[in-house]
Amino acid sequence: MAKVVAVNTSDKKGVVKKRVEKALVKEGYGLEGDAHGGDWHRQVSLLGIESYRHMRRLAKEELCPGIFAENITTEGIELHTIPVGTKLRLGEAVLEITQIGKACHHGCEIFKKVGDCVMPREGVFARVVQGGLVKTGDPIEKMASEVPS
Repeated sequence: MAKVVAVNTSDKKGVVKKRVEKALVKEGYGLEGDAHGGDWHRQVSLLGIESYRHMRRLAKEELCPGIFAENITTEGIELHTIPVGTKLRLGEAVLEITQIGKACHHGCEIFKKVGDCVMPREGVFARVVQGGLVKTGDPIEKMASEVPS
């Protein structure tokens, strides 16, 4: 079963996010109190704990959830293979995948700490289509596609 391993926020962009037990995910915005929230297509970022496992050999320090600046760390779902437009339910919230990967900006704190950044290859971004509370341990499910009438 796919699940939320960690919920992470930061008040600045381009920095490691800090783990929180839960967060209110606001429709059309993102995580309350997170610097990446706003009216755009990358309101929430997700990365699988599986991506951490193959990065450990490069690490100069312990790789804890949030070090790649992802809002939601997942387990049991291969995020970067999910098509754009797919909806996921995480706890009470529903997210729609809008982008897979991204260009990494120069001087990134994450790259300096780890020596590489997996977000450009395996990070996933989403917009919030239904708000609600998301917490560690919540199940993640792909939502059934709507059937045309």
